[in-house]
Amino acid sequence: MGTRTSGSEVRAGETERWKQRHCAPARPYYSNVRLDDRLCLLVIVGSDASGRKEVLAVTDGYRESEASWREVLEQLTHQGLKVPPELAVGDGALGFWKALAKHWPTTRQQRCWVHKTANVLNKLPRAMQPKVKDALKDIWMAETRDAAYQAFDQCVTRFGSKYPGAMECLAKDREQMLAFYDFPAPHWQHIRTTNPIESVFATVRLRTDKVKNCGSRKTTLAMAWQLMTTAKKRWRKLRGYALLADVIEGVKFKDGEPVENADQQQAAG
Repeated sequence: MGTRTSGSEVRAGETERWKQRHCAPARPYYSNVRLDDRLCLLVIVGSDASGRKEVLAVTDGYRESEASWREVLEQLTHQGLKVPPELAVGDGALGFWKALAKHWPTTRQQRCWVHKTANVLNKLPRAMQPKVKDALKDIWMAETRDAAYQAFDQCVTRFGSKYPGAMECLAKDREQMLAFYDFPAPHWQHIRTTNPIESVFATVRLRTDKVKNCGSRKTTLAMAWQLMTTAKKRWRKLRGYALLADVIEGVKFKDGEPVENADQQQAAG
């Protein structure tokens, strides 16, 4: 690819300095580079108060290490991201979570339901996967946290004796799987999974699969950054973005509704 963008420009020169963030889905993606090396692209996408999604960081790191993610987070702070995100969404197997807890300890954590479902199903016989998948859907589709807890317990009780490994995989991140209930309901479809960032990687995968060999680490970073920043022009704003201002101002939500409204509804019921 005939780009002249340098690696340092990709890492530090092109990230806009946002001051407010709502959610930051994050996960790594691997692409082939020269000499049979493997480049781990660490990418963070965030949303500002207007609902616009931005690529905040694209850099390389040592696989999924805590140190690599810590460097990315420190870079974002240095670039102007002084207010920690309200919520971070990602796969459960990332060094990202350890780095996040140390760098932004107040940021809530939400595990991706798509990845969690896949991990649980991989520990089951094929014949059982549809039943368990339906049971998992009953959890994350529940209208309230209490209903989700009930569906969660029913799933573990129903399948735990025969498939303890799968249910242990599910149960270990129980609270992190249900953090989305403390945010506006219109945002749930965006923050239950890392799907907002998967479309970003689809663009990169398509290009890297075509070229087979991405060249040096710097040219790979430059290509990935340019592909992502070009793709963002087609991204839609978050659903219910007007409620982001409430989240940033510290309004508390319960089961997707502002706490005051939720309490009123409960009293009326």
